[in-house]
Amino acid sequence: MAARRLSRVEFVAMTALLFATVAFSIDAMLPALPEIGAELTPETLNRAQFVVTSFMLGMGAGTLIMGPLSDCFGRKPVILGTALAYMLGAAIAGLGQSLEWLLIGRAIQGFGAAGVRVVALAVVRDLYSGRDMAKIVSFVMTIFTLLPALAPSVGAVIMAGFGWRGIFGAFLVFSVVSMGWFGLRQAETLPPESRRALRPGPLLAAAREVLGSPVARSATLVQTFIFAGFFGFLTSTQQVYDIYFDKGDSFPVWFGVVAVCAGSASFLNAMLVGRLGMRYLIRTALMAQFVLSGVMMAAFWLHLLPGWAEFPAYILWSITFFGMNALTIGNLNALAMEPLGHVAGMAASIIGAFATALSALLASPIGLLFDGTPRPLATGCFIAVGAALAVMLTVPKR
Repeated sequence: MAARRLSRVEFVAMTALLFATVAFSIDAMLPALPEIGAELTPETLNRAQFVVTSFMLGMGAGTLIMGPLSDCFGRKPVILGTALAYMLGAAIAGLGQSLEWLLIGRAIQGFGAAGVRVVALAVVRDLYSGRDMAKIVSFVMTIFTLLPALAPSVGAVIMAGFGWRGIFGAFLVFSVVSMGWFGLRQAETLPPESRRALRPGPLLAAAREVLGSPVARSATLVQTFIFAGFFGFLTSTQQVYDIYFDKGDSFPVWFGVVAVCAGSASFLNAMLVGRLGMRYLIRTALMAQFVLSGVMMAAFWLHLLPGWAEFPAYILWSITFFGMNALTIGNLNALAMEPLGHVAGMAASIIGAFATALSALLASPIGLLFDGTPRPLATGCFIAVGAALAVMLTVPKR
């Protein structure tokens, strides 16, 4: 029996809030990294960036199992259950008195967030497919962009009143609100007759089907390289603003400007994907960003820009880099999962786990190599986008 659908407007808004769990959990922490570093790891300030990467690694590990669990038990129980893990991790991180306990809590928090991310995507796939799914995800990304735009400012305000530990209290409130909306309004989208037993045989068969799809494999690898550049950007950009441009105090404002401007790319994608197709938009966005990142890398290494022009150039590049994500990630998810609707949970898990965990590992050197300038960031992004483009050009038609 088909699941009762919410209106498209409510479904998009609710799904955007669920998707924003990950973005809020990362972006709200960015203004706190200098204080966390000074308090918990003053001898090596760059280690504070592990607050982001530990979350991503935990999410990558959780992603691998959440899809199969949702294929077996249904979408709602898994999303609501993993929200409890997310809240437990937030509490541990907020109360932790050492960097190690903070990172353990963040990993648990990421593990819980994986359920929201993976299973929400499976819910979308249960109800929509192909270019319709790409449109829905694009509209979701358009709305969800507003939260990352506000998240650093929210984090900064909370820090001013309650210190950096207060941000974890905001994560608890956010989870209660988003899970309450989902639990009360969204019907189960996977009927009992369509569920798959949680046994090794069926799981391995579904995994082989996902891994055996050339399109899914290639699209997942492209996502991995794009995420590596994106996570590298997130872990380094606060330090670039603070140390290189001396604009640490205004970082939340500038980050919000970048996110809002880049968010228009999601709306543009929703308008164009039905006419131009997912592959065309992905390739075009990657080609354009490969050139732009190369220009920025050359500009910072060779000092091609006058001092007054460096910050505006960095802002414009940031907008295009975030905008590239809006023009690629939703399309890549839809492309990878298009032939895998009957194993949507497993597909979302394998795709998400591989892309998230591997990209977090690839992104770590970008942050750790920060030398007080944007040069390591620009170089890392150029390499990541180039690798994504090289793989995308080999994606088969089917």
